Amino acid sequence: MKPYVLITAARNEEAYIEKTISSVIAQTILPAKWVIVSDGSTDHTDEIVKQYADSHDFILLLRRSADQKRNYGGKAKSFKFGYEQLTDLEFDFVGNLDADVSFDPKYYEGVLSKFDANERLGVVGGLRFDLYKGRFQKIRPALNSAGGPTQFFRRQCYEETGGYLPLRFGGLDTVAETMARMHGWEVETFPDLEVYHYRFTGTAGGGLLRAKFKAGVLAYSVGYYPLFELARCVSRLLDQPPVVGSLSLLAGYCWASLKRYERQVPDDFVQYLRSEQMARLRSLLRRKVPMGATKHSGVRAG
Repeated sequence: MKPYVLITAARNEEAYIEKTISSVIAQTILPAKWVIVSDGSTDHTDEIVKQYADSHDFILLLRRSADQKRNYGGKAKSFKFGYEQLTDLEFDFVGNLDADVSFDPKYYEGVLSKFDANERLGVVGGLRFDLYKGRFQKIRPALNSAGGPTQFFRRQCYEETGGYLPLRFGGLDTVAETMARMHGWEVETFPDLEVYHYRFTGTAGGGLLRAKFKAGVLAYSVGYYPLFELARCVSRLLDQPPVVGSLSLLAGYCWASLKRYERQVPDDFVQYLRSEQMARLRSLLRRKVPMGATKHSGVRAG
């Protein structure tokens, strides 16, 4: 199989990063290089990574100065910094890997097989299970999406679309996969590739309701169509926490709209995203079924 590389932007991940490292070093097909960028960590993240880097030469630990508070722009900058270290290396695929996930030893073997089977496949993700109140809960995906914690790109797709943008309110993965579709690439989540995420998406640095509110702000900031956002909130009424979580999502969107937060994405991106959303709404109305989850209806903000 063709070689791949991984990049991890890690900030104060001492509680989880060893699970991620253990998953990677157990892979049946190892990455050509795994760059872990410590984004201003102040805990024991660096020490944990260094222990493994000393005995596994494909792991490279780098450190960059960061803002005092965790932010999504910092993650994008760290990823770009890591990618710049790989320009002289031969590889065909690049994966973003969050520092709080685990998966089985054949995960990347499975990912690579999906690309072998479809030359137009640009971005791949696995079916994600988020840890919430001690139990892993399946995150319902849209099959034309790929979740951020393990978003994996064909290199040509990544470079054509410009990679991750340093967005103030997050949504790096949402924008990246939408840009991929804009450029004619296919994006897909594969249910047979499972990923276990050790905190509910978007809750780093805050609770679940805060994450929902921030997800609403994110939706506005990248140009979600208002009617789609309303339908999304209705479809999420029974998600955790029931009702109040959905209301928090809607409140975040309305707050950002009232504040007229500046969008950090191009106008043609907003037009394309809204055309996708309206097409989805029309399709669901024709089928007369409840609106299902999409990747964009999660609480991911980074």
